[in-house]
Amino acid sequence: MKIDRLFDLQDHIAENFPGKEDVFAGKKDGEWVKVSIDDYKRKSKAIANYLIEKGIQPGDTIATISNNRPEWNLLDMGIMISGAVHVPIYPTISESDYKYILNHAEVKMVFVEGKELLRKIESILPQVDSIKGVYTFNDVDKYQNVNILIDEGLALDHDKEIEKRKAAIKKDDLATLIYTSGTTGFPKGVMLSHYNIIFDVLAIEKIPPVDHTSYAVSFLPLCHVYERMLNYFYQFKGVSVYYAESIGTITQDMQDVRPQIMSTVPRLLEKIYDRIMAKGRKLTGLKRIIFFWAIGLGLKYKYGKNGWFYNIQLKIADKLVFKKWREVMGNRMRVMVSGGAALQERLARSFWAAGIPVLEGYGLTETSPVIAVNHFGEGGLKFGTVGPPIQGIEVKIDDDGEILAKGPIVMAGYYKDKAMTDEVIDKDGWFHTGDIGRLEPEGQLKITGRKKAMFKTSFGKYISPEHIENKLKESPFIDTALVIGENQKFAAALIIPSFEHIRNWCRVKEIPCEGDKEMINKPEVKKRIQREVDHYNTQLGDTEKIKRIKVLDHEWSVDSGELTASMKLKRDFICSKYEDTINKLFA
Repeated sequence: MKIDRLFDLQDHIAENFPGKEDVFAGKKDGEWVKVSIDDYKRKSKAIANYLIEKGIQPGDTIATISNNRPEWNLLDMGIMISGAVHVPIYPTISESDYKYILNHAEVKMVFVEGKELLRKIESILPQVDSIKGVYTFNDVDKYQNVNILIDEGLALDHDKEIEKRKAAIKKDDLATLIYTSGTTGFPKGVMLSHYNIIFDVLAIEKIPPVDHTSYAVSFLPLCHVYERMLNYFYQFKGVSVYYAESIGTITQDMQDVRPQIMSTVPRLLEKIYDRIMAKGRKLTGLKRIIFFWAIGLGLKYKYGKNGWFYNIQLKIADKLVFKKWREVMGNRMRVMVSGGAALQERLARSFWAAGIPVLEGYGLTETSPVIAVNHFGEGGLKFGTVGPPIQGIEVKIDDDGEILAKGPIVMAGYYKDKAMTDEVIDKDGWFHTGDIGRLEPEGQLKITGRKKAMFKTSFGKYISPEHIENKLKESPFIDTALVIGENQKFAAALIIPSFEHIRNWCRVKEIPCEGDKEMINKPEVKKRIQREVDHYNTQLGDTEKIKRIKVLDHEWSVDSGELTASMKLKRDFICSKYEDTINKLFA
């Protein structure tokens, strides 16, 4: 059957994978609760019945604020087959952003996970005139539960109206509004059509080696287009999707499900790698020697070009070390898909050497999202790149190095903001990504920085801070960094150390300390971090070298404002918050 609209996926599953018992699954009271294809269709239709009964019209907007769970999909499809537009919102944004989005999108109904998230929006609900109803996934006093809504919807009969509305929806019609958190200013409402996302699903169809017998663990937020598109891809391929309870339970969830595929962000891979290294440092004698020999071997991994002697060594390392990595992930992982930020080459090589292929991709919310992704085919994988552009789109590098994309993946525009839309989509239909990059001779796309993040020193030299930051983050001692120096004589950096790694290092070096603040102010720790910076300075050009650093004694987070919901640095916010600290660096 032809799939043009997102809700066509339901009929596709029923036709190609009839009787599938676990299209989705989520944990309740410690047990996995499954949703079959029959339940998926029946309950989504019940939600559409209810929405129509309550007066929801085609084009109305309905918001969800929830962590990942099977019910999210029931609501997603129910909203779309009623003709309404789904507005998924991050559970981690600020109260002011909630108020802005709900008003800007003129949301008619809001579906919230439970008490904690309700607390974040209850005070602003009276300030949103368009809202006619608030519902919850979990039981909360005074609010109607989604399950009761479904029961009511099952008793209604708007079949003819539903079919009429579905038939009227074309592939290029608006399916969803996704508000990007942005690194500055108010969030922007990205308008994506049904076919924007379906095109991406079909474009990556043959890349991950999975089918209807495969399992996926999902933990990245479904409100982000990256995980959401993959969620539709899983449905298209018949892959069973199991939603992790939280980031804290991800290891146990992988043990339970034993997935063949999983999406991730570099930050999670870094955390896994750091934990593995921390355990390795606790080893002694021959075990320690073997462990670090295997790690060193992994860092030299070259896809398809390793040679017979390397492969013999790798088999030995696998039996002694790497097989334990796979066991942590359930021992069936065929591929992990990484996106959202740059993946360090050392991580990619290490996981591939361990028999856990990681395919890095690239895209934006405005491109539905995938523009390019590494794959297993000829010329499809090159470490340090995001792979070749997907088939069916055009990618070119502008005169100033900016990456431009064109094709069915490009959004219709920003909601209620033609001026902003015209800034990023030119008259020829090219979307200006704001990222700087180049196309490698073999055809892969390499990202080298963010156009707006670039700055010029007082000597007139341009610096791409993200390139330097990614270098610094290769150090196990450095969790993240912000490079600064606009209109200054040199570049400097604010550094967030890897507290866990440094605690282990202090323990090995027998350096006593209580608390992160005392630890970071130890002269030995300061010297060790400076040594790391000096090391990476040798790999940078003269104008790029970091001349001064300030190591901070606390982490950056979404809640404290330094990171966006998708874990990107809010550069302007950080520079404003740490203005005094930065001024001292350049004094």
